[in-house]
Order: sequence, then structure tokens, then C-alpha cells
Amino acid sequence: MIEQLVEQIEARFAELGRLITDPQVISDRERYAQVGREYSQLEPAATLAAEWRRAQDDAGGAEELLSEMGEDAELRDDLFASRAAIDQLEEEIRLAMVEQDPNDDKGVIVEIQGGAGGEEASLWAGDLYRLLTRYAERRGFQPEPIEIGDGKYTFAIKGDGAYSVFKFEGGTHRVQRVPATESQGRIHTSTATVAVLPEAEEVDVEVDPNDLQIDVYRSSGPGGQSVNTTDSAVRVTHKPSGIVVSMQDEKSQLQNREKALRVLRARLYERAIAEQQAELAADRRSQVGTGDRAEKIRTYNYNERRVTDHRIKLTVHNLDQVLEGQLDDVTEALQSDEKRRRLEAQASA
Repeated sequence: MIEQLVEQIEARFAELGRLITDPQVISDRERYAQVGREYSQLEPAATLAAEWRRAQDDAGGAEELLSEMGEDAELRDDLFASRAAIDQLEEEIRLAMVEQDPNDDKGVIVEIQGGAGGEEASLWAGDLYRLLTRYAERRGFQPEPIEIGDGKYTFAIKGDGAYSVFKFEGGTHRVQRVPATESQGRIHTSTATVAVLPEAEEVDVEVDPNDLQIDVYRSSGPGGQSVNTTDSAVRVTHKPSGIVVSMQDEKSQLQNREKALRVLRARLYERAIAEQQAELAADRRSQVGTGDRAEKIRTYNYNERRVTDHRIKLTVHNLDQVLEGQLDDVTEALQSDEKRRRLEAQASA
């Protein structure tokens, strides 16, 4: 079976290589982008397939020499090494070809808000916002604030593949630290919830204008004071689902309306996915839970400079770097775990 899989990888990668230089494909912007994405996605598997071919040749050569020359310790070692490499590469090839999450190529909308812990929870939500936007920038994505304030942070992360990186951040993030306002130096435990929604294009979610109730009102700042003299804030209610999105960050009513509709589409798209895959509990409520301390996906312990991801039982001791957006090790471990679980699911299907 692995031989057949390698042949399929080689044939498709060669075909994509031809297509990516085909003038007709190049002239079709959408088609060219699609081919480019598939080429990039398949390239790691194609590299592994080429290594597997070389390891097979090395093993075959060692076996042939042993049969011709008789037993030789060095050749026997080479044969064992080649066979071990073949076994490892076969596992890596299977993992590389696991069916991807169909949303992995999308951008995301992220919503962060304080959970348990009062004022400290709101401060922690702000720290998570800085952490995730820095991580996005380090990975070459473009963070875009949508609504920031009052302990709640809604922002987009734009770029191909953003969802494949940030979907693992959805859940309750727990922090253990001494708050700046704590005079006794006692460690407090607080949480913030993160929801990560694949950003839906208009083609993904059709929103009937007749299903929308759009209200406008005057924006207000801290303490309820008016920040402008026009009715620029917008509240969009999707009547069939009951989802309400309010937006007031922009001075223009039109801009607030567009931002609110983006968030609404993302929430409706995420709800549609949850309905299709109810057994995976993929809806927003399962991501964020209630924000209780026990519902944590990850703990950040300032005293021990430790970060623990409870889903995969991974602990790293580089809290300072993580807070600066260096989450690559954690993300890669979570991606590997997801691939292995998908591979097991495919094998048992």
C-alpha cells in the first residue's frame, strides 16, 4: 500500500509542477492560487516520498551485496539503518497525507474575554491578545483589530493557513501569577476564554438581508460618555439564530456595519460546522466553556516560568518567550497530535 501511496504522491506532485508553469493556469488568478496552495501542501509529502525511494534503493543495494559477497558487518549495519529509515518514512508519509481540516486555509476571527478572576481576568485577556497578535506577526499573518475594549478583544488574523495555526488556541487559558494590584504577593488563578472562528466569505455563508435587524445608536466611551455626536454604532441581530453582534470602534456607521457582518458570518459559519459535526462538539460554546478554572486547555505559571498544554500533556519552561509570541513548539506538537488522531480515525473508518 505504501508503494501505491508514494506513486500517487509522485504523479500528483509532477502534475502540479506542470500546472504551476502552464500559461493558461497562470492567467487564471483563482486557479493559479489553488494550484499553488495544493503544490505547497503536497511538497513535504513529495520530499518524504523521494527520501523513501532512496532508502529503498539503499536497502536493495545492501541486500544485493550481502547475497553476492556473503556476511559483512558494515553492510549488515547499512541494511538495518536503511530498513529503520524506511519504517520511519512510511509513518511520516502517512501522517503527511492525512486529510486536512477543510477550514485550515482560511483566515480567522478571534474573540478573547476575561473569565474567572475579576479584574485580573480582564488584564489576562489583554495579555493573551498581545501574545496572539505577536505570534500572528511572527508567522507572517496580519492581525486586524475589530473591537477592542472593556476586557474583550475581537480581531481578525488574515492570511492563508491562519486557521491551521490558531484553531488550537480556542478554549480556556488559565494564568497563575501575582497580580500587580496584590500587595500581599499571593498567587492568584484567573482565566480568559478564547474563541477561534474560521472567517467565512460571502460564498460560504449566505445571509438573507431580510433576516437581519440593524439598529444604530450613539457610540459611548468609558463610563458611558458619548464619544461622537452621530449614530455611528451598529447592532446587527440575525433573527433566525438570535446571534447579536454590536460594533462601535469606527467613526463611520458603514465601517461598523461591515465589521459586524464579518463577525456575524464567522459565527454563522462556525455554527453550521458544529451542526454538521455535532459529535466533535465544535461549536463556540464548547470552545470557551464557562471560563471556569477547571475548564483549562493551557496553564501559564509565572512563578515557575512554565506553560503546560493539558490536551497533549506538554510542558515547556519558556514562559517569557511564549508571552512574546513564540508558540511554535506548542503549535507543532498540537498539529502532530491532530494528524495522528485523524490518521487513527481514517484507519478505523
